This record gives sequence, C-alpha cells and structure tokens, in this order.
Amino acid sequence: MLVKGLGALFRRKQVKNAIYSKITTPIKPLSMTNNNPDIILASSSTYRAELLRRLQLPFSSISPDIDESPLQGETPPATALRLARLKAEAIASSHAKRMPALIIGSDQVATLDKLQIGKPGNHENALRQLQLMRGREVIFHTALCLLDTRPHAARPIQIQEVRTVVRFRDLCDAELDAYLRIEQPYDCAGSAKNEALGITILSSIESTDPTALTGLPLIALTDMLRNAGISFFN
Repeated sequence: MLVKGLGALFRRKQVKNAIYSKITTPIKPLSMTNNNPDIILASSSTYRAELLRRLQLPFSSISPDIDESPLQGETPPATALRLARLKAEAIASSHAKRMPALIIGSDQVATLDKLQIGKPGNHENALRQLQLMRGREVIFHTALCLLDTRPHAARPIQIQEVRTVVRFRDLCDAELDAYLRIEQPYDCAGSAKNEALGITILSSIESTDPTALTGLPLIALTDMLRNAGISFFN
C-alpha cells in the first residue's frame, strides 16, 4: 500500500508539473482537485505567469485578442483599468460558456509628466525612453481585474489600480546602451526589467505591492482571490 501510495503521489506531481508548463498558448481549463474553480490568466506575458506561479495555484494562460490603444482623452489609470477588464472579459466571453472560472486580467501604463510610456519595441525607442527618464520619476499604473463567472458569485468583478513610483538613475548614454544590449527589454513599458539586470538602472521603487511593477500585483490579487473563496493552504 505504501508503494502504491507513493506511485499515486508521483503521478500527481507529474500532472502538476505538466499544468505549470503550459502557460503561453490557449489551453483547456484545469480540473481542480479541491473546491477551487478554474483560474485563467488572461495574458500571454511570461512575466505575469512567473509571478502567478508564486501563489502555487494551478492555472492556465490564454492570450486575449483586444485593441490596447488608449482612448482619446483617457487618463493613464483609466486606460490601465479599462484594458485589464477588457482582457478578462474577452476570455470570459468564450470560456464561461463551457465552465465557470476566475479570470485574471492585468494591464500597465507608465507615465512621465503625464506622458504615456509604452513598450519600446526596439533598441532605438528603448534608448530614447531611458534617456528621457534618467534622473527622473516615472509612475507605473498597474491595473488588476478578477472576473468570477460562477453563477451567483458574491463578487462577479473586482478591479483595482496599484501605483508604483520609480526613480531612474542618471546614467550616461553609454551605460544605458550597454544595459539595453545585454537585457533587451523591448517588450517592457519603461525599457527596464526590475526583476533582473534592470534593477541596476533604478535608484528607488515605492509601492504598496512590490510585484506590481513586474506586471501582476500579487498582494492585491491575493485579496481578490480570498474574496472569491480561494484557499491557498489546502
């Protein structure tokens, strides 16, 4: 019986590892082994998926197909909040018809003197961003939305913005160029990965949620998941 029990435990670990490896493309909903509903991350971001794994909850990742352009006259926080909700709703519209789930949407907008700073996309744009931001403070507006598509959900939608104030070091062009060539953070708003080498070009970070800057505020998300009845320690 002990050997049989160990074999079952090993198989469960294999299944769990397989679940965590499927995080970049739309996949089938997860069948939970406890009372928690399926959890879906409405994002193709590897950064957000890596953060969500810290909570040790099985989840799947599906990339939402939405227009992420800001609306005319829209403030940066409003843009982030709207897009976070749209991402979650885009997945809910197709997934909820098959099986209720908790769907996580998140978006981030960076601003300098009220000017929105997006993903640079290439080296030249990234260098211009860092030249503009060096020695200055940039505000990152990270929005989080949790949709609960279960029937009679107590809180069908929870949404929140977490602000992070980042001061960049006043570095010369040569250092900024060298950093970019090493890390190539061209898919990151603000052209720096704070969770990696990018921390060396920052002088301070102020936030109530240290994971918000990377793209998924886990403290806020934990609150939302608890409100939805998720158990973390079973």
